[in-house]
Amino acid sequence: MGVTRRIVFPALRIGIWAVIAVALLQLAFGGTTSTADPDAGPEEPSAVFEDPQVEVTTATITNQVTLAATIVADGAVTARANLDGTINYFEADEGDLVTEGDRLLVIRQETPRDPVERTDDEGNITVTPRSPEVTTTVVRAPASGVVRFSVLEDQAVSIGDAVATVTPGTFSVLGSLTPEQQYRLISAPAEGQVEVPGGPAPFTCTGLTTGVAAGADAGAAGSDQQPDGEAPGAGDGTTVQARCAVPAEVTVFPGLTASLVITSGEAVDALVLPVTAVQGLFETGVVWVVGPDDEPEERPVTLGLTDGELVQIVDGVAAGDLVLEFVPGAEIEPIDPYAMDPGVG
Repeated sequence: MGVTRRIVFPALRIGIWAVIAVALLQLAFGGTTSTADPDAGPEEPSAVFEDPQVEVTTATITNQVTLAATIVADGAVTARANLDGTINYFEADEGDLVTEGDRLLVIRQETPRDPVERTDDEGNITVTPRSPEVTTTVVRAPASGVVRFSVLEDQAVSIGDAVATVTPGTFSVLGSLTPEQQYRLISAPAEGQVEVPGGPAPFTCTGLTTGVAAGADAGAAGSDQQPDGEAPGAGDGTTVQARCAVPAEVTVFPGLTASLVITSGEAVDALVLPVTAVQGLFETGVVWVVGPDDEPEERPVTLGLTDGELVQIVDGVAAGDLVLEFVPGAEIEPIDPYAMDPGVG
């Protein structure tokens, strides 16, 4: 056993290392056998580059837009004078909780009338003054909530003057729309789904609307003017927002962040293509169909719904058609391998 350990094992190790060294020398100095013609020149590298293609397939596509939103307090609604005159009397007290349509105050208008002249048989003229013509009108609550008055009794007002505000004490969900999302929500539904992190269970908001943001949004109770130093429409003139009402039974607070999901249509078994293959994503577009000669042909198509990754093709191509996966000349974003695998890095 001692002889084996001292002589045999070291000899085997030396032999193995010798075999490895010979193999490395053959690799390094061209020890491989070549059948190429020695008189032939060096081979030139060659490659065939083809535009990637994609097949028109069918799928169920849902137009669903998710917005980063905020919970905002609904601003106060202004009640305005509807007659030139004076405040005659109030029919609600400061701080009362009123319902839309309730009587808030009465405006009185006095219009002078010409005196009456009478002549007797002897030619004497008698002038009898007449009391003014009195007209009254009622200003009603423009919304439900807490009323605050901005006028006093017997104060003169003109049509359109603010006489009171009603703060509804309700909340809305507000989120800004990108241009792409605006196109996708042209036929927006009347409601959306809202989730508030750390808040109540997801709930449905109602009265969904989209449009240009108001100049002075919620939180500026009773304010009908732009903030100081800001020109009318500045900052908001091009900002389009989606807004919907939080149900009264749901507890929220102003300033909370939320996620607003708006689903606007679904198409089952629709012809679809990746959005990268279509130039244009609203109503009309263009694709490049690959013909029998492998040459792409530009073809107009009619578009339907999109989910941001796929777009519905209503007309212009058929299932099984091959089209270029990327619009010619369009920039293709490089794939980040680390973004694809969260476990990397």
